[in-house]
Amino acid sequence: MNHSIPSQPHLSAANARGFRHVETWIFDLDNTLYPHEARVWPQVDDRITLFIAELYGIDGLSARALQKYFYHRYGTTLKALMDEEGIDPYEFLDFAHDIDHSSIEMNPRLGRAIEALPGRKLILTNGSRKHAEAVAAKLGIRDHFEDVFDIVDSGYVPKPDRRAYERFLEKHVVDPTRAAMFEDIAKNLVVPHDLGMTTTLVIPKTIDPFRESFEQEAVQAPHIDHITNDLADFLERRLNLI
Repeated sequence: MNHSIPSQPHLSAANARGFRHVETWIFDLDNTLYPHEARVWPQVDDRITLFIAELYGIDGLSARALQKYFYHRYGTTLKALMDEEGIDPYEFLDFAHDIDHSSIEMNPRLGRAIEALPGRKLILTNGSRKHAEAVAAKLGIRDHFEDVFDIVDSGYVPKPDRRAYERFLEKHVVDPTRAAMFEDIAKNLVVPHDLGMTTTLVIPKTIDPFRESFEQEAVQAPHIDHITNDLADFLERRLNLI
């Protein structure tokens, strides 16, 4: 297992699944479709910390520690607060995603690459539809996607829980053996690969100080077919091989 940022922009396993058969292209949102320099996720992360601090009446440091505990135990803070406190999920999602999107730059190159992919394109996120659509619109890629499957659609069951993927596949009638998944967290690709998808791990070009190290590792494992730190370039190269 390699925990470093690779010097080359793209890596593929010796027995990597290809893309010639792919009919459905599935993309995670945060830190996958935009680079960490856009400073989107740190804002959401801070809003979640603030929500916890206000809910429990605790200081920021204590709230951040509790937030990380919730994340590791439940997969998302939302799932933890729903199970333990019975909070209104819509109130939480609206609060967490009330952020400034001005730092997100339009990415015409990524837009052209996604538009050119043959077949259906879908977003699968642990965030909200409103957040996904706002970010995709700023990137200039919203119109290239058929739909967004968000945490509400999954019944608030987050990735990497297998049920989240199964509900996604059922709702959108996707054959996983003819699909490809792009995701920035390695553990979130275990189930997609097990279901038959071609998997690509999207990592940052430089270490993101606002995320945990395991979330940005160049993990070389059986469930990772490809690794890239430049999604637009990777998609352009794949198109040349389809």
